[in-house]
Amino acid sequence: MGRGRFVDDIVLPGMYAAAFVRSPLAHARIKSIDASAALARPGVHAVLTYQDLPATLRERRMPLFVPHPTLTPRMQYALVKEEACYVGEAVAVVVADDRYIAEDALPLVEIEYESLPAVSDCKLGASPASPRAHLDLESNVVSRMISSVGDIVAAFRDVKHVFREEIFQHRGGAFFMECRGAIASYDAAEGSLLLYVSSQGPHRIKRGLLDLYDLSDTQLRVVTPDVGGGFGPKGSLYAEYPVVAACSMKLGRPVKWIEDRRENFVATHQERDQYWDMEIAVDDEARIRGLRGTLTHDNGAYTPWGIVLPWISVATVPGPYVLPAYHVELRSVLTNKVMATPVRGAGRPEGVVVMERLMDRIAREFNLDAAEVRRRNFIQPSQMPYNVGVIFRDGRPVVYDSGDYPACQDAALKAIGYADFRQRQAEARRQSRYIGIGIGNAVEGTGLGPYEGAAVKVATNGRITVSTGATPQGQSHKTTLAQIAADQFGVSIDAIQVETGDTAKISQGIGTFAARTAVNAGSSVHVASVKVAEKAKAIAAKLLDVRAEDLELRDGYVQLAALPEGAGVASDNARQIRKSLAELAVVAAGMPGFAMQDGAEPGLESIAYFTATQSTYANGTAAAEVEVDIETGRVTILRLVLAHDCGRLINPMVVDGQVMGGVAHAIGNALYERMIYDDQAQPLSTNFGEYLLPLAPDVPRIEIIHLETPSPLNPLGIKGAGESGTIPTIAPIIAAVEDALSPFGVKISEAPITPQRIVELLGDAALGRTR
Repeated sequence: MGRGRFVDDIVLPGMYAAAFVRSPLAHARIKSIDASAALARPGVHAVLTYQDLPATLRERRMPLFVPHPTLTPRMQYALVKEEACYVGEAVAVVVADDRYIAEDALPLVEIEYESLPAVSDCKLGASPASPRAHLDLESNVVSRMISSVGDIVAAFRDVKHVFREEIFQHRGGAFFMECRGAIASYDAAEGSLLLYVSSQGPHRIKRGLLDLYDLSDTQLRVVTPDVGGGFGPKGSLYAEYPVVAACSMKLGRPVKWIEDRRENFVATHQERDQYWDMEIAVDDEARIRGLRGTLTHDNGAYTPWGIVLPWISVATVPGPYVLPAYHVELRSVLTNKVMATPVRGAGRPEGVVVMERLMDRIAREFNLDAAEVRRRNFIQPSQMPYNVGVIFRDGRPVVYDSGDYPACQDAALKAIGYADFRQRQAEARRQSRYIGIGIGNAVEGTGLGPYEGAAVKVATNGRITVSTGATPQGQSHKTTLAQIAADQFGVSIDAIQVETGDTAKISQGIGTFAARTAVNAGSSVHVASVKVAEKAKAIAAKLLDVRAEDLELRDGYVQLAALPEGAGVASDNARQIRKSLAELAVVAAGMPGFAMQDGAEPGLESIAYFTATQSTYANGTAAAEVEVDIETGRVTILRLVLAHDCGRLINPMVVDGQVMGGVAHAIGNALYERMIYDDQAQPLSTNFGEYLLPLAPDVPRIEIIHLETPSPLNPLGIKGAGESGTIPTIAPIIAAVEDALSPFGVKISEAPITPQRIVELLGDAALGRTR
């Protein structure tokens, strides 16, 4: 509607602009820095290096929020101290009157680098003979973790059918429309810091900055205004944020930094690479007996999210299938590339690709239909709740709470016309057209803890406000949370003011990521609204001398509930016996000099922090039909159906929007997006001419089918939906391409599968080779 207010729209009086000097080398020792020429340039007010930072920033590395017992953590300093460890790492910052002057001064900061050997490939980096991503490391492998269920040795003993797949999933990024940005404004008189930041969780950023600056809670306020896309990477505390704050503290002026697209390519967190080496054992009926293997994961140069990303991948692999035995060893490896942290799906799409590629392999080896192989292995609804046996990233067992996986797959296959696809395929081949079909099933852990808060308040003028730590980036939180509150107050959603992304509005919050907000913030809004509504009824009951249980909230009033039909004139009189929410809020606020009635708590308000006992598990089936041009490698998605179960739907239109956006991400991950580095970890795809995103013509009309299996784990029966379009969809697109190219003997064990790569695979198949 043109009313968005993003970080770059905010202009504070006397504000300066910052720009960062970034390392051009993936691994280098800094020998000297001379900023004199930059400082001499008119309009430049400061150049800060590591030595110029406040003492606490020199003494402390960036905080790690998610440690793990197996992890050897490595966090960066706000600015490089001595050793730059990836291209794009911030070495210095220039502050000037405007961004143009600051940018022009960047090359005037003279830095002498000593180039060091770099680690570009995590699989090679795991070798003891590899160079080290950091000079003081004994090994680049910073975590080894085993996820194991059942007796894996027995599962593979004497089994006739064992199939091995090596699967590579390549690095990519989020590439939101609005790049990162921050404005810091320090008030020396108050000793307080205000930070505007494009983020997914201002409370976490506040927590990190409190740790770095030794500020008290009331000295720091973090505000996230409208956000033009987050998708995971904006959930991190980046080094630029405390540096911009340091600039404001030093100069006594507000300082703004807005990331440009080049910086976005080299300095914003990305996701993967991952190498999977897996074996699956199946019986004569194509039922899985066991699955084992290894995952080698590229963590990038530092560990800001610990091993969360690969851990989720490993925990996601079992999916909706009965898996009696499972054993995977995870190796997380440091390289000299920008850090790998969660991007939409957060490791789940990778796990799904692995499992679904193995299911397709079983179908091929047994000459069975791919859907039938899945049917034989599904967990059945009667088995719910189902304990998978693995441990999720929250430290709790993976226990599926509800869902009907066979029905979900059947719905998707019926919608796409799966039963008669082979007839369509045969006719297309007679026309020298190559079409294929693929299936992907996924189960997604949603509603991750520890909590999300909501404060619901009725002001003395009757206005209803909901404040939450949830931080939207396009998910329509303000609509859905207003709906939940409006249900309890009997008003339209327009009567509910929803405030998000401001640490001054509610003291505790976690933020929006991992499809968690509807479950956590939604449940908190529900619980708090119920409490406020009950309090309003209690006050009104005393004033009206009636029973609270005979009252209802409607249109801004607490009134006698409508009587049954036939009650006559009494019904009309009853409607006159009411009190407005404004009147009740005045009573709840108390009268100066008088005691509160009956010792009631002041205010018509409540704060709730919903804490889930475990994750809720959504599920989905994606089915894709594609056509491949064997001359150019171009893939056209002819149809794409997604059947999805996220429990009770609050707002179907909002869920549809989330699904569609997720599918667009999946299409990019499956067919286009490759963040390419050379053998010295130099990024080679640093603009949208080199890194391909799906365009509007590449994304077909997405056919969405909703199933609703309510979750028993929260009062609304809901599950998350924000990543539902991405997680199951990459695998069926890859499978469909392979199916289309089956006459040529092409086998695909990687993602993405770009046009160039398709042409290469066709050439390899013609020559009878693999690579």
